[in-house]
Amino acid sequence: MDFKFLPQIAVLFFILPLVTCPSWGQVVQKKQLTVDDYHLWGELRSDKISSDSKWISYTMDYTNNTDTLFVRNTFTTATYHYPACDQSDFTIHNEFITLTGNQLEITNLNTGSKERIADVSQYAYSKEANRLLLLVASAHKTQSLILRHPSGGKTEEIKEVKNFSLSPDGNTVAFSVFSNNKYSVGIINLKSSTVIDWILRENDSNFDGFVWHKKGKSFAFLGQTKVDYHNTLYYYVLKNKNLHFLNVSTQPEFPEDRSIILGPSYKVTISDDLQRVFVSLKKRTKPEDVKKISPVEIWNTNDKWIYPHEQKQGKFEEQSKVFVWSVLRDTFYAVTTNDLPKLMLTGDQHYAILSNPKAYEPQFEYDGNRDFYLVNLKTNEKELLLKNHSGSSRYTIPSPSGKYISYFKDDNWWVYNIQTKSHINVTGNTNGTFSGKVYKLVTSSPYGNPGWTPDDAEILIYDQYDLWAIKPNGNSFRRLTHGRESAIQYRIADIPFKKKINLLYEGFRNDIVDLENGIILRGEGADGKTGYFKWRKKPEPKTIVYGDFYAEQLLYNKEKHTFFYTQQKFDVPPTLLYKTAASQAKPIFESNLQHYHYDWGKAELMHYKNSKKQNIKGVLLYPARYNTAKKYPMVVHIYENQSNELHLYRNPSVYLEDGFNTTNLTTQGYFVFLPDIIHEEGNPGISASDCVVSGTKQIIEKGLVNPNKIGLTGHSFGGYETAFIITQTKLFATAIAGAAVTDLNSFYLTVGWDSGKADLWRMNKEQWRIGKSPFENPIAYQLNSPVFNADKITTPLLLWTGKKDQHVDWHQSVEYYMALRRLGKINVTLFYTDEGHSLLKPSNQKDFSVRVQQWFDYYLKDESPAPWIEEAIR
Repeated sequence: MDFKFLPQIAVLFFILPLVTCPSWGQVVQKKQLTVDDYHLWGELRSDKISSDSKWISYTMDYTNNTDTLFVRNTFTTATYHYPACDQSDFTIHNEFITLTGNQLEITNLNTGSKERIADVSQYAYSKEANRLLLLVASAHKTQSLILRHPSGGKTEEIKEVKNFSLSPDGNTVAFSVFSNNKYSVGIINLKSSTVIDWILRENDSNFDGFVWHKKGKSFAFLGQTKVDYHNTLYYYVLKNKNLHFLNVSTQPEFPEDRSIILGPSYKVTISDDLQRVFVSLKKRTKPEDVKKISPVEIWNTNDKWIYPHEQKQGKFEEQSKVFVWSVLRDTFYAVTTNDLPKLMLTGDQHYAILSNPKAYEPQFEYDGNRDFYLVNLKTNEKELLLKNHSGSSRYTIPSPSGKYISYFKDDNWWVYNIQTKSHINVTGNTNGTFSGKVYKLVTSSPYGNPGWTPDDAEILIYDQYDLWAIKPNGNSFRRLTHGRESAIQYRIADIPFKKKINLLYEGFRNDIVDLENGIILRGEGADGKTGYFKWRKKPEPKTIVYGDFYAEQLLYNKEKHTFFYTQQKFDVPPTLLYKTAASQAKPIFESNLQHYHYDWGKAELMHYKNSKKQNIKGVLLYPARYNTAKKYPMVVHIYENQSNELHLYRNPSVYLEDGFNTTNLTTQGYFVFLPDIIHEEGNPGISASDCVVSGTKQIIEKGLVNPNKIGLTGHSFGGYETAFIITQTKLFATAIAGAAVTDLNSFYLTVGWDSGKADLWRMNKEQWRIGKSPFENPIAYQLNSPVFNADKITTPLLLWTGKKDQHVDWHQSVEYYMALRRLGKINVTLFYTDEGHSLLKPSNQKDFSVRVQQWFDYYLKDESPAPWIEEAIR
């Protein structure tokens, strides 16, 4: 056992006897949290579990840039620690591999013995073969590829290796060698042989960019030469040991002015059936082709896209084009074109779904409508699939096996059968509602299509609460869960170690979900409870963990018998727990045990109504050491829906992007209120004010807070709401608004420089959702603009923004400052000259956090003003 991890635990031996801790039960006097204590808090993140579930790794990250990876035994609590670890893996025999910098360490978790290997630039571990691959620096600035078992024993060495790549199935390693000024490529089957199968020997091309078939059956790579502009694409199939290469000179469709390029934007994709390789070709520029930058930008009102948008996302003629190489037929042609530049592929990659986002421009949505065409990649036949359909990738999703294309239209899910060319409304007969409030600041979206059952037998679809399985012909459907009856929203839980979003070009790659083997669901209740469930064939899933807390980071073994997850509440720091189907949950690691040495508040879920009698929820956070005989100041933080934050534990910190932290405030004697907001179409500011004021007044009626000492704060859209609400009410003693939109008329005509898009899309169906332009409905823009109502303000306002904000034009803050200055209102505006939409530099984060505390302390606690505040009120 490694005892170097023990400094934190050693401290706890002194702390625990003095404090209240659920694991020990002692009760003593606690103390007030101060800024000097904030550095003690860290973030807990679960990492990996061993094959036998006897070990788990997790990290603790701290704001002073110190982070440590821990490995703990789930039964004995034997623990090892690895500061600043970059990469790690469990082996099948419970060795633990870590790479820190260029030092690899192998810990035998069964015995505690360690082996350290220096000068390792890269490693990979194959569980299937139990082989460890190391790229190790050797003499003369070269590298060797070392193949060995983690526990030691026989070692193979391949000298002068440039790079290597392990197949997704872990069975094969491909590598390139540079020796005697020549390049070679070889592979080794890790499970059955140690003999190198050389694919290419002593070539002039520099081989790089290995890309594997998703099941490891083949791979592609590039050969690059200094004398030829064209890179050569190679493709190797393992089963028949056939090496193919794309001969550019024999392909008439290969553009002379383009080259195959590797990188995040230039993807190489191998089709599931091994027959096709998709590559991206980028236009090649030579020094003589570089155009001089004109000092004049020409913006035409009849352009499809405005000039900044065109520069960022347009210029289709200059963008990379996707080509497909049909390997056996040796044909090569363009899939995307200038007219149809955007690409999705069907699940089997037999068809391309093409579109042009400019088709109906100018439009006034973030993802405007377009036409979608279906192209048969074997025959190159093209047909119109969908006309004038949403451009959002969440509205059109191909099925995994390639038989269907699902799409959301007219509040229903439809399925297009590629073979029969038929469109079927599969949800029309279910009586279900499959769209509603999903994303913040978006009025309505489809709840989602998370996947299909094997062989595309059924499409899986969410409604507000439940998961449905529906035949693609729409003739039968099943509601798999009964969440609506219990007000629990069920969703398929994230699969451990799998990307949450799986994109292939511009489309989502949907999952195959095997219902027969059971699935893991995440549940979130309307009452704030959360947890996980195991579902198999019955509407009532079996509870893994569910309760009045926030559970997340679920990991489980292959058989779904053992589970690890973290659990927290507002006043209970995150704990890593372990349980089986038959056992009670057992704590593995409790983070931030110093928490129990300090006074803390509590959280309460509130229910209230606005003036329209709509039911609304909110979270009320109590101050530390709450005294019923005292009335407290309160800070109201706003954005949109926040009631799902009921159980979130917040580490105290001054390093904040927007200066707001619930723990900072509650431990300093403030109530904090997080209300949900129902935005009314056409009246975003007025409806926000109604919801916020209604909730705040209900808290006042409870007799908890001093009605004359309530502050309001928000950032971004919350900054807009804050800046507007103080024009409608005298309820708030002070306010802080960050990166705020203050003039809806002028903002309608600004550009979001981060996207290049005109900001007017925000006013249509999303965010401000006014639905009409200021030329059509000027009254709505005036009634909901802070600037137009600034004369009514009596609330002292702290306004802040970054002068490099590309998301919300920082001149919006200038406008409000000028209005408040002209009207003689109390205002301080902070311009962080080197920041964007949020504060990212630690020095600025700390500066603003201090100012927030000083501002609220002055106006809500009557403390002496800081000098910069005193200047404002003089």
